[in-house]
Amino acid sequence: MSWPTDRDTELFDIVDAERDRQNRTVQLIASENFTSPAVMEATGSVLTNKYSEGYPGKRYYGGNEVVDQAEELARDRVKALFGAEHANVQPHSGANANMAVYLGLLQPGDTVLGLRLDQGGHLTHGSPVNASGILYRFVSYGVTPSDERIDFDQVRDLALEHRPKLIVAGATAYPRIIDPQPFRDIADEVGALFMFDAAHIAGLIAGGVHPNPVEVADVVTFTTHKTLRGPRGGCILSRADHAAAIDKAVFPGLQGGPLDHVIAAKAVAFREAAQPEFAEYARNVVSNAAELAEALASHGLRLVSGGTDNHLMLVDLRSFDADLSGKKARLALDRAGISLNENTVPDDPRPPYITSGLRIGTPAVTTQGMGHREMREIAFQIHRVLTHRDDDKVIDATRAELAELCTKFAPYPA
Repeated sequence: MSWPTDRDTELFDIVDAERDRQNRTVQLIASENFTSPAVMEATGSVLTNKYSEGYPGKRYYGGNEVVDQAEELARDRVKALFGAEHANVQPHSGANANMAVYLGLLQPGDTVLGLRLDQGGHLTHGSPVNASGILYRFVSYGVTPSDERIDFDQVRDLALEHRPKLIVAGATAYPRIIDPQPFRDIADEVGALFMFDAAHIAGLIAGGVHPNPVEVADVVTFTTHKTLRGPRGGCILSRADHAAAIDKAVFPGLQGGPLDHVIAAKAVAFREAAQPEFAEYARNVVSNAAELAEALASHGLRLVSGGTDNHLMLVDLRSFDADLSGKKARLALDRAGISLNENTVPDDPRPPYITSGLRIGTPAVTTQGMGHREMREIAFQIHRVLTHRDDDKVIDATRAELAELCTKFAPYPA
């Protein structure tokens, strides 16, 4: 057959506009990053044409001898990267990876401990509107009121009281290192399994700037984008004795055919993350986050837990301006060319779609090559916008200044 020769300008003009937005505005969403051209090449490859339900060597379709090699390569690379006994690289997302673990290791109604959503947890850690909270009995732990860090005394007390089948560690909005060992100790004390959701920090673990939970957890889940800088997708690492249950839960339990083009792109990202340059990148992510946090604090913005030692920070806006919600702040910053997201802070009085805080991350700007000087400039511009959020002239001037800054660090120059 002959393929259409006319370009779909309606759609690809939109793609071009998004590339321009990424090149000309500041990306501070903690769960986003820029992938390499090689990752995008694999994601857009002919592997998107293949259907391959099952696993290498045991497929339900023919013609998978080449696809099997790609999936085996991805599994081998990620096991070597994190020191894991078993890997499943098929989950379409981090949420799917988490749900597959629950499906494989729990029964409906089993008790699980997870971090509260408004204190840094994820929807799949037991939110009542999520399948995790609907199908399983989640008991939530939180952070201490004093230092806003995980309250391990509370974790242990709840574990002793409720005797969970599984304890979940990990977060989506927690600015401090999460030590996996205390969770392991508590899980062993009550006879629970231990799962670590490393969605946000997988790249920091691979880069050696965060403790590796694979060494102590029964199961580790993560997304392959975010700090790992790969394609959008998920992955599950586990001890060998959980391999069969995890694989069966992913397919046929939760998903159908895997996304072979994305699995190939994951393999590319795992190789990239094993290079010495990636360890330097991870260090720079953390260093930039510390610099940005310190600069924001110097402008009078309160940081949850007093700062950060990973890739993100949470700003509590209430002491800065009681009338300024996270949503209002995010919309003003969007207009000025700064992308981030509103986020709840511990014991937030506002609902999750309004919030009293902002979540700010440095993975993407670090990929672009920005450093401490740029972090101080971005902090200045954030404070400027929040202070003059109703002044269109200030907003327009900020957007122009940031666009000029970003042209020096464009991730995908024309």
